[in-house]
Amino acid sequence: MTALEPTTTTDAAAALAADLQRVVGGEVRFDPAHRAMWSADASNYRKVPIGVVRPRDAADVEAALAVCREHQVPVLPRGAGTSIAGQAVNTAVVLDFTRHMNRILEIDPEARTARVEPGVICDQLRDAAAPHGLTFGPDPSTHNRCTIGGMIGNNACGSHSVAWGKTVDNTVRLEALTYRGERIDTRDAMPAALLALHERIGPRIAETFPDLTRRVSGYNLDQLPHDLAKAMVGSEGTLAVTTAATMRLVESPPARALAVLGFESAYVAADNVMVVREHAPLTIEGMDSGLIAALRAQDPVSTSWRALPPGGGWLYVETGGADKAEARAKAQAIAAAMKPYGLTEAVVEDDAARMKALWRIREDGAGILTRSPDGGEAWPGWEDAAVPPERFGSYLREFDRVLERHGRKGVYYGHFGDGCLHVRIDFDLLTGPGVANFRAFMEDAADAVVAHGGSLSGEHGDGRARSELLPRMYPPDVIAAFEEFKGIFDPDDRMNPGCIVRSARLDEDLRIFMGMPALGTPALGFTHDRGEFGRALRRCLGVGKCVTSHGGVMCPSYRATGDEQHSTRGRARLLFEMANGEVVTGGFQDDDVADALDLCLSCKGCKTDCPVGVDMAAYKTEFLAQRYRNKLRPASHYSMGALPRWMRLVGKLPASAVTGLNALARVKPLAALAKRVGGIAPEREIPAIAPETFTTTARARALETAVRPAPRGRLLLWPDTFTDHFDPSIAEDAVAVLESLGYGVELPPRTVCCGLTWTSTGQVGAARRVLRRSLRTIAPWVEQGVPVVGLEPSCTAALRTDAEELLPDEPLVAALDVRTFAELLAEHTDELRERASGGARALVQLHCHQYADLGSEADRAVMAALGIEAEVLDSGCCGLAGNFGFEKGHYEVSMAAAERVLLPAVRTADPDVAVIADGFSCRTQLRQAGTREPVHLARMAAQALGLRAELRPDG
Repeated sequence: MTALEPTTTTDAAAALAADLQRVVGGEVRFDPAHRAMWSADASNYRKVPIGVVRPRDAADVEAALAVCREHQVPVLPRGAGTSIAGQAVNTAVVLDFTRHMNRILEIDPEARTARVEPGVICDQLRDAAAPHGLTFGPDPSTHNRCTIGGMIGNNACGSHSVAWGKTVDNTVRLEALTYRGERIDTRDAMPAALLALHERIGPRIAETFPDLTRRVSGYNLDQLPHDLAKAMVGSEGTLAVTTAATMRLVESPPARALAVLGFESAYVAADNVMVVREHAPLTIEGMDSGLIAALRAQDPVSTSWRALPPGGGWLYVETGGADKAEARAKAQAIAAAMKPYGLTEAVVEDDAARMKALWRIREDGAGILTRSPDGGEAWPGWEDAAVPPERFGSYLREFDRVLERHGRKGVYYGHFGDGCLHVRIDFDLLTGPGVANFRAFMEDAADAVVAHGGSLSGEHGDGRARSELLPRMYPPDVIAAFEEFKGIFDPDDRMNPGCIVRSARLDEDLRIFMGMPALGTPALGFTHDRGEFGRALRRCLGVGKCVTSHGGVMCPSYRATGDEQHSTRGRARLLFEMANGEVVTGGFQDDDVADALDLCLSCKGCKTDCPVGVDMAAYKTEFLAQRYRNKLRPASHYSMGALPRWMRLVGKLPASAVTGLNALARVKPLAALAKRVGGIAPEREIPAIAPETFTTTARARALETAVRPAPRGRLLLWPDTFTDHFDPSIAEDAVAVLESLGYGVELPPRTVCCGLTWTSTGQVGAARRVLRRSLRTIAPWVEQGVPVVGLEPSCTAALRTDAEELLPDEPLVAALDVRTFAELLAEHTDELRERASGGARALVQLHCHQYADLGSEADRAVMAALGIEAEVLDSGCCGLAGNFGFEKGHYEVSMAAAERVLLPAVRTADPDVAVIADGFSCRTQLRQAGTREPVHLARMAAQALGLRAELRPDG
């Protein structure tokens, strides 16, 4: 049987899959969805795999290789899929180790080694080593999701390479299988063929390999004949499949400090890295001012960049010590030593939280630079070249001249202490002339780095991006030696063919150039993507921050299931391939895409956490809008999707009738029937409706018309459906607090709604009508500049951000001045501090839409002023997420999300600790989980200011 090509017949693929399923204990996935999700990595390239195998152990790997040999198909071992050079995509059977082969087999503190399976995450190993005072030195910016196997394949480095080297410097032993099924243990004697190769080529390797710490391009023939493990590192899956690896651990300083050094420009910073190196720090990272400009433009809510000292270029220099004082003293000494070398100002930090915030700027650089706020696109390609650090400043200036010659722009950052540059460039990868320009630039950039004694790759490997350029760096006899080296391990050329030797062309298989058919006029505005849904789908580069296990909000469904299709990246891949139409062929009616999006909570966490701002909630809305255009919808879209409409009808009933409805909802047979008709999960309780709404009682007091004395001005309170009909006392407390601060609080004369429930279920036309009608209602206030105050975070965020997507041309949207309750109070912290009784303690669950669109700085300032000792939970979405957790089939994932952090934290909190949850979804999840009664910040403020005698349940 001949090797399977992209035109593989369905029968041949089915036979291969069937044979694999018979012998592999793990999962075998040859369906269109999995092939689509594994068709790209974090590079510019796309190759649809034949199928995906997730082996459970080394025996599974051996069995899978035997079947692939029988069918003569290529194999691609793959880590987390975060490779930037394209070595993690191929028309091959992909072996994915992240699902099962992710165990730490042994840690030997005395030998300072760890034996691990290839799917172990870098941070997983570092966390396991930490109790022994040890760590794994290499730490790429993807350290919380990249795998050790992938790091071995790419010879990954990271910010601490100046102290602890590359992965090759930290690899002790590899256990592997070749395509032909031969077992390799690098502790065994060096194979005779490799000894013979070294005998012939060794002197030429010594002559021609560049003398620098960041040479990653090509094979490590300089490690022959002494260390086979190190010779195999950086081979990008082209030699064998690693089944276990023994890695070196290093002593981790108990304390660290960070000196951020500001310079006039990145050039000046680069010119002086050798001075910093003399102090033997742990890291020397660099950034250009363009990175900070991009961060400020993309995320105006973030203020982390303000912690940087003034300058146009910065060095991050981390130091270690036995304690904070020693680490800080070292950092201060470096700052002092740099004063004669162009230093403008320095900031020294030893606080862990502040250092983490500063590091986030650097670590998110790759994603931040990929998109400008107006939708402009930039791409990897020339991503991580390295030169001797003493020549880095010169190389940086030459690199900018190459950019200028080709009419390109790029913003850079990188491992300045090792002479390694990262950059995103505004290549035009959509047109033929643009791709030709891309090729010409790559060739000239390669010549420039070689002229400076450097390496085409200093960290991410060669892959499809740079393998073709290797003859510009190495002479023909060395290239021939590379081919011979691969042939000794893989004479059939079935291990990840096309990388390093016999390479694919760098301008083939470009993901974007392969094109996306027109998707028609989108339902949403996609204002940050120039009105194009297709352009929005190109945002995801695959950097994989959504496939992490902790921190931030995204992606709660992935963290609950561990399945790629439930990650932001997986869903984005499926949508991109849906638009492409080659593998996912059903368009908006494709059930694979619908199934993947079904478990998206629309929490918007990705909108903030994803470095490129992928907004899967918006993509889901667009998909649902197109899928159900002029079609019958799921029952939940009519029940929960139109909740404000039903609540408006209920609001017209007398209080006694509402009380009767609540009683009927507690009758199990009736409740079960109602839930079945409404598409509601049977495990859920129907929330109790308040007998009397806030607006009813307020309007009885003529609050909407009375103009009271207001020394601090007028406010328009937005009476959202959830507060008004379910928790009206929150609004009462908010009004009491605001009026006590001197504001005149008014209400709209009629019911208003932001349209969120219709938006989240893809009923965009209805959402647009509802929002437009509401804006017309409050137009007199908006036109007079009266601030609109929201109490429900999801509705407030909808007014602040979603409104422009629904009504991009509506002047009232641009004129809206929407504030959160906390943002109003934050203007009066001094007065609050004087008046508040203080002494309260609280756990705080941030609503995910607040996290994504509103921020929490004002809330933290207000709680501090009120004397509330608050712990803000790093728990992500509560799991209910509006209608999501109520929909049939979602209960298990909803509760799994809540059980990660939120519910355990609440259960173990002291009885006197209040649980602040401003979002109705969060409060409902807590109530139905049987925990203590949650409260809104307005209730805590009213209590602290003496406006309420005691805390009592809402409703």
